[in-house]
Amino acid sequence: AWYGPDGRVFVEKTEEEALSAAIEFYLALEGPWKAWVEDKLENFKPGEILTRDEDVLDTWFSSALWPFSTLGWPDETPELKTYYQTDVLVTGFDIIFFWVARMMMMGLHFMDEEPFHTVYVHALVRDKNGQKMSKSKGNVIDPLDLIDEYGADALRFTLTVMAAQGRDVKLDPARIAGYRNFGTKLWNATRFAEMNEVARNDDFWLNDARLAVNRWILTELTRAAREITDGITSYRFNEAAGAAYRFVWNLFCDWYLELLKPVFMGTDEAAKAESRACVAFVLDEIYKLLHPMMPFMTEELWAQTAGEGKQRPSLLCHAAWPSPDFEDAEAAADINWLVDLVSGIRSVRSEMNVPPAAIAPLVVVGANAVTRERLVREESAIKRLARVGDISLADVAPKGSAQIVLNEATICLPLGSLIDLVAEAARLQKELAKVTEEIARLHKKLSNERFVASAPAEIVDAEREKLAEYRDAQDKLSVALARVRDAG
Repeated sequence: AWYGPDGRVFVEKTEEEALSAAIEFYLALEGPWKAWVEDKLENFKPGEILTRDEDVLDTWFSSALWPFSTLGWPDETPELKTYYQTDVLVTGFDIIFFWVARMMMMGLHFMDEEPFHTVYVHALVRDKNGQKMSKSKGNVIDPLDLIDEYGADALRFTLTVMAAQGRDVKLDPARIAGYRNFGTKLWNATRFAEMNEVARNDDFWLNDARLAVNRWILTELTRAAREITDGITSYRFNEAAGAAYRFVWNLFCDWYLELLKPVFMGTDEAAKAESRACVAFVLDEIYKLLHPMMPFMTEELWAQTAGEGKQRPSLLCHAAWPSPDFEDAEAAADINWLVDLVSGIRSVRSEMNVPPAAIAPLVVVGANAVTRERLVREESAIKRLARVGDISLADVAPKGSAQIVLNEATICLPLGSLIDLVAEAARLQKELAKVTEEIARLHKKLSNERFVASAPAEIVDAEREKLAEYRDAQDKLSVALARVRDAG
């Protein structure tokens, strides 16, 4: 870049080209600068008409100096001594050569040390069809618009859970809406706890927990915290977010709080007090584990759940990272068995189109002593959550029953009196035929080399996704049909 006598900037590859452009510009003017340039040209000396900018650097060259030039280099400043070398560089793969490699070169040359010890190469965000965003395509997604509609935490969590190594992020606003619902789920769980007088109890010791359901959730919390911590420390942020999602939604909200409802509605005050303290403890740990992924909501919930008239000793962002070590393998095995049993029964009822209000008997074949004890101990929870009536043991499966295998036992649901097995088999057969027809059509389409070669990539990918979805539906329908036929 060169400056003219009036401060105008001329940017060219060489000084000769810049001078030529400047002369052409000033001689076309009417005024004092035209005469001034004409006078200088009569006795031309280099550097009189144009002055070169002494500080111009190539963009990537100046960026390569960033790790130390921002800290006062070339002076030996306290900041330079403290913060160089830095820790982790987060970047996209598309500028590894332009920026990352050059920072390494400059750091080694001027500082005799790499500017960072780790480079985390993240995914690139594309539109929902996998296309690179560009203004010309009209597919640019403004994150500020997404934040306005769904919230910053929902967007942050979505990008975290989708940021698998080696894969681009296909950002669909529908996914962000789904993870906003996750935040709402946690908010509602906190509200449920408040309605049931859950409050922090500093005198509560984890090993004092006596209820199996409380010892189970504390064990699962330990396992989830380890998985989340391992994911973060190894830069597998999507795995950390996935582990947090599964624990909070699937275990804590869907099962733990549901299993505690009879306790909160009961008359055993000791059980209530223990459960309230346990819920408060687990919620606090959830806020900490989720804070890197959903900082705003968790910080707010942390402050709001301090207790009536109390304040937290610090902001959540300053709280110690969770490192629970509670383990009760027996309690975990018992409650996870209950979860698997109820989930299996619900799946069969859904597959076989059993009316939600219908109460089916439950027959267990081949149960060992441990399973029999669990059936007695968890009878009320099984009946309430799985919508079953009498629970009995048998040596053989009853006729007309749907069956699932759980460990050594066979769980039987006699459904002949609840649904028309013949009509249900006909319905499933019809659905299966339609799905099979769609699979054949899509397979033929994708086997056409001309279609695959000429169609836009996003259309081909969409057809492949449809084929995968239909095949998954085919597998599920086949299992359901086999169960109905076996029951008949």
